[in-house]
Amino acid sequence: MTKNGMKVLDSDMHLMEPVDLWDRYIDDKYRAIAPRGLTSENVRDLRMAHPDGRPWGVYRSNGVRSGAPNRGSNFNKNQGIYRAHSERQWTAEVQLEAMDTEGIDVAVLYPTRGLNVLSEPHMEADFAAALARAYNDWLYDFCEKDPARLLGAGMISPFDIDDAVKEAERCVKELGFRAVFMRSNIVNERNWYDPYYEPLWSVLEELAVPAGFHESSSSTARQTGDWFEPNFMLRRAVAQPMEQMLGLVAICAGGVLARHPNLRVAFLEANCSWLPWLLWRLDEGWEREADVWAPEMTMKPSDYFKRQVFVSVEPDEVGVKYVIDYIGTDRLVFSTDYPHGDSKYPHAVENFLELKISDTDKRKILWDNCAEFYKVT
Repeated sequence: MTKNGMKVLDSDMHLMEPVDLWDRYIDDKYRAIAPRGLTSENVRDLRMAHPDGRPWGVYRSNGVRSGAPNRGSNFNKNQGIYRAHSERQWTAEVQLEAMDTEGIDVAVLYPTRGLNVLSEPHMEADFAAALARAYNDWLYDFCEKDPARLLGAGMISPFDIDDAVKEAERCVKELGFRAVFMRSNIVNERNWYDPYYEPLWSVLEELAVPAGFHESSSSTARQTGDWFEPNFMLRRAVAQPMEQMLGLVAICAGGVLARHPNLRVAFLEANCSWLPWLLWRLDEGWEREADVWAPEMTMKPSDYFKRQVFVSVEPDEVGVKYVIDYIGTDRLVFSTDYPHGDSKYPHAVENFLELKISDTDKRKILWDNCAEFYKVT
């Protein structure tokens, strides 16, 4: 399959987990406290709840759940686009048909409800690890419908590094996933350059599998968007890109990549047009004060970025041409964000092909770079 003669590899396509995923897949000892998805007239209802009914994994402003309201033009548009997908239970067959409609050859799959399942601070480590294992077991079954086109990114818990290492190994060696993912949002009071994470970065190097950082527009943990509650329009505008920017700062300028030169990292679904400024800013700080704060970094942060980091481009992100001017095309990958509320589905690829960049750049972003990141041939 090609779109206008170009192969398409979606670096960050989402699926919609069933409401009873954790009830069906989690270890028996945790079933009574596992989250359950909620349903409503919203065909894309993303909510989850604790067994006692409390909202799971979302910020609460004045005791009210934060989230996109079930009203407005964007809500109504998505109700129409995705109703049939919801009525068919978001199955793997639905996923593959959506890929065919959009013109996607291969997609790496990230969660929807699963983005928030580990976003409650200070979770009990064994329970958090069980939640991740359950999601990964379900994802394996989902991808079995067409393993050549549906590629998994495994969930790992940050609450116990030994669990994270074991699950990363299982995701690759037993489940055949092409990546593991975490959120940039800090839930355990340890930034990503903390020595605590060194065993994880080392095992990802050994496994030759990348880490995809992926944010969400809500979290029980403190998040940048909280300052704009309860205005969801403003929260969503800042939550994902700014949390991802903070994650990139830690990874690129905190010494992680200097210590792990074979580690590959991506920051997904957060735009890319901010990259020139942020990389310039990090380089400026490194030039001034690296002798004190980053003596192990022998290169500028932007050099580590260009060697090891990828960032996704939105389908209609016109500012990508300025990013290409500043750092080139090699570190950029394509994302549709199906079936989320700000996706351009079913016209995401078409929108991208209309951007004012060269066909050579489009081809690299749509396939070559993503294939390099996930080791797809």
